[in-house]
Amino acid sequence: VYDLGLAGLALSRFSGAWVALKLVTDIAESTAVIDLDSPASRVVIPADFVMPPDGVHLRVPDWPTFQEERLVRYRLPALLAAVRASGLDRVTLASPRPRLGIVAFGKAHEDLRQALLDLGLDDHQAAALGLRVYKPALIWPLEPEGLRAFADGLEELLVVEEGRPMLEGQIKDRLFALPDARRARVLGKRDLEGRVLFPEHGELTPRAIARVLGARIAQFAPQAGMDSRLALLEGQRERSRGYQARFQRTPYFCSGCPHNTGTRIPDGSVALAGIGCHFMAQRMERNTKTWTHMGAEGVSWVGMAPFTDLKHVFVNLGDGTYYHSGLLAIRQAVAAGVNVTYKILYNDAVAMTGGQPVDGPISVPQITHQLHGEGVQRIAVVSDGPEKFRRREFADGTTLDHRDRLDAVQRELREYPGVSVLIYEQTCGTEKRRRRKRGRLAEPDKRVFINDRVCEGCGDCSVKSNCLSVLPLETEFGRKRAIDQSACNKDYSCVKGFCPSFVTVHGGGLARRSGSSVPDALFESLPEPAVAQRDGAHALLIAGIGGMGVVTVSQLLATAAHMEGRHALTLDDTGLSQKFGSVFSNVQIADRAADLHAARIGDGNADLLLGPDLVTCASEKVMAKVRAGHTAAIVNTYEQMTGDFTRQPDLTLPGGDLKNAVSDFCGDGKAHFVDATRLSRQLIGDAIGANLLLLGYACQRGLLPVSAAAIERAIPLNGVSVEGNPSVFRWGRLYAARPREVEAIAAAGHKVGRGEQFSHDLPSLVGRRVDDLTAYQNAAYAARYRALVERVEQAEKSQARGLTGLADAVARNFYKLMAYKDEYEVARLYTDGEFLARLRETFAGDTRLRFHLAPPLLARRDPVSGELQKREYGAWMLTAMRGLAKLRFLRGTLFDPFGHTAERRMERHLIDDYARTVDTLLTRLDHDKHALAVEIASLPQQVRGFGHIKEGNVARARATEAQLLERYQAPRVERAAA
Repeated sequence: VYDLGLAGLALSRFSGAWVALKLVTDIAESTAVIDLDSPASRVVIPADFVMPPDGVHLRVPDWPTFQEERLVRYRLPALLAAVRASGLDRVTLASPRPRLGIVAFGKAHEDLRQALLDLGLDDHQAAALGLRVYKPALIWPLEPEGLRAFADGLEELLVVEEGRPMLEGQIKDRLFALPDARRARVLGKRDLEGRVLFPEHGELTPRAIARVLGARIAQFAPQAGMDSRLALLEGQRERSRGYQARFQRTPYFCSGCPHNTGTRIPDGSVALAGIGCHFMAQRMERNTKTWTHMGAEGVSWVGMAPFTDLKHVFVNLGDGTYYHSGLLAIRQAVAAGVNVTYKILYNDAVAMTGGQPVDGPISVPQITHQLHGEGVQRIAVVSDGPEKFRRREFADGTTLDHRDRLDAVQRELREYPGVSVLIYEQTCGTEKRRRRKRGRLAEPDKRVFINDRVCEGCGDCSVKSNCLSVLPLETEFGRKRAIDQSACNKDYSCVKGFCPSFVTVHGGGLARRSGSSVPDALFESLPEPAVAQRDGAHALLIAGIGGMGVVTVSQLLATAAHMEGRHALTLDDTGLSQKFGSVFSNVQIADRAADLHAARIGDGNADLLLGPDLVTCASEKVMAKVRAGHTAAIVNTYEQMTGDFTRQPDLTLPGGDLKNAVSDFCGDGKAHFVDATRLSRQLIGDAIGANLLLLGYACQRGLLPVSAAAIERAIPLNGVSVEGNPSVFRWGRLYAARPREVEAIAAAGHKVGRGEQFSHDLPSLVGRRVDDLTAYQNAAYAARYRALVERVEQAEKSQARGLTGLADAVARNFYKLMAYKDEYEVARLYTDGEFLARLRETFAGDTRLRFHLAPPLLARRDPVSGELQKREYGAWMLTAMRGLAKLRFLRGTLFDPFGHTAERRMERHLIDDYARTVDTLLTRLDHDKHALAVEIASLPQQVRGFGHIKEGNVARARATEAQLLERYQAPRVERAAA
């Protein structure tokens, strides 16, 4: 008997009752149509239809009965007979003396088989304990005879299924009529006392099944040792739960993501989120609140608007969501007449789930006409390339602007009464990258480069771009910024940061290192690595960052296994992790397909942890998969910043703590750390090869279940960077065998700049800065610097009773204030040779430079913010800078054309103020006040940036200094406060 509910059936009136209009069933590839559209019901049967032996029966209840049953029933005994004859429903684990039967299907069945292995039970051991497993193929309706045969003689039957119960009720119905002596107890979502065994929501995991199954087995076979095995499994989980990860990598906008700019709103405004990548704006400082399901964007505002003083909100809406149901939300807002601006973020892809095309024909001009037809009178289009559109294609009254005017357009729209729409058009950054790799989109011959000596590390470029391809760069002269050329998607928003350190390089390409190919002599002498052996499945967990090639490594391993005639099971756990968040690939390889069960690696079951990202590897989720003394780990030590860095310029990763966590969980000698990103960049000129370098390292150490030859054969099938990938894989193998030799080759191709040569003691630190200040101005200027540092050093020795650090802080910070970056210094740092050397090391080919500057005497001010606006200058600026650098002797004199500006006067005052502050510190310096003195002396580290950025930082630093000096000059300073 097949029961079909009312949902989805068309209804028609027949004899005063509502009944099904049509019931269509496929039998033997033919169709029978039961038509009840007329008082004289008839059955329309195609000529090729084969009638089942018992016919097709329809029972039409009268209206009262129909209200109660809400079902239409018809019999298909032939279908169940076919299932029975085909053997689709089968016993996957038999026992000579069955006592406990388990029914599971689909994913739950594979999770069940893994749970048995986690409990230490192979098929032979499970059968000896009296376990029997049944896997039905057709789960509705459940074929009864096979089920009864399976359940015959069982004491208990456990139903394992994910989500709401589908089998449990049917099984109880099928077994209900059996005599008590032959009817097994049936347990499913709950036990006989009503306690929950398996929840009806969330994912069902092997560990959850093992917990329930172990308890049931313990009742039948107390001697099986289930209690100790369960304690071991739970101990693994409890250990990972007790570990508090020192750092979290959360999903974030990709490099070049249009939402980095598109989700910005003017100061004082509020935005609402919806479904899509853009809802991550809630985690950023963009005053974006709450989110809702598709089609309800802005609905909450309609109900809220009459009861709040807030007059207007922005509502973010993705283009895919708009096409799906978002137009309905806009329609209801028009009907309600509320003041709202819908921001349709048109990024030309369903980026949240992997970059699929929007399901339907949709374009920006079409959206404008559709919205105009719905009654929206004010429509604005903003784009990163407005030249791609023709105004006549838009609906009447639609405006078109460059994204640089986004703030001004939004300020105008929030004053508009009623519903307005802003369409922000810019293609998804990751989709651009994908299309460029596949030749479907032209690669721009323009890249961004930062002169780190000019850079102040203020972080304004990260604020402007919100981009994670702007990385911290630790140098002798403090933390600066650099562009990750491997991850950059060429959005160029970072150039808007108010800083003269940015140049764009046009033409040419990234320089390939001379050592990009492994020398034949080195590689031929490399011993062939062993292949990891294990009974059953070999489990590898790859933990990295979304968009950095983690899934590619998973595919390579699976393909290599296939080439060797082995079986592979993979599961890529991405979700929003493709957005620079944590991503995990579960790879399991076995000689027999029967040894592969649950796709997700269970707790403590990982044989190898391959870690392209240190932060992800040291997360609780990964540590739960690691078993001490068993799991080997190969981890990249490169400290890739998280999204928080865009708002916290001084953010640092606890790299040492993270490495210790991985080592502790793996056990002594099981964890290996490699700076794969640095090596990849130095060896092949591209950091994107770090993952394959790690793979080669793991291969050479005999930790992979596939051969090196199979991996090298699999690489060309991937079709991306075919030439570079085998090379970096071989470099990884070579590094595992001869690390010193590879380090020497990598260093030979990389010229170390002055900023990378760190001072290790105070004399060398001071000496380098004396030399630099002499080049900055003259020897007398440098002598002033040295004199203050030496005076602090002597006072610290005599007054602080052995404590150190104050002289170091003064040496660094007094230099920073004295070497302020005016026009002469910026010119010098561009023309002293080091900048051009770095360019030649990074880029190759015929390149042209463009400088992005805002000279105070030439730049225009923004009419809204009042800030100076940067302009682009050609390569001729380099010649002008050479001449300007020679005029630095004018600095601070009456003839200095730049020295009379408010910013330059402020910078000179800061030098004198700092010297006086140091004198104040030295007059009261003692052991107890030393730490507070170091803190005050280090405050100039906060004085970073140029123009209005620096002015704001100076004001904050002065306010902090006043508070700290008040504490310092108090009669007593408590140790705790200090």
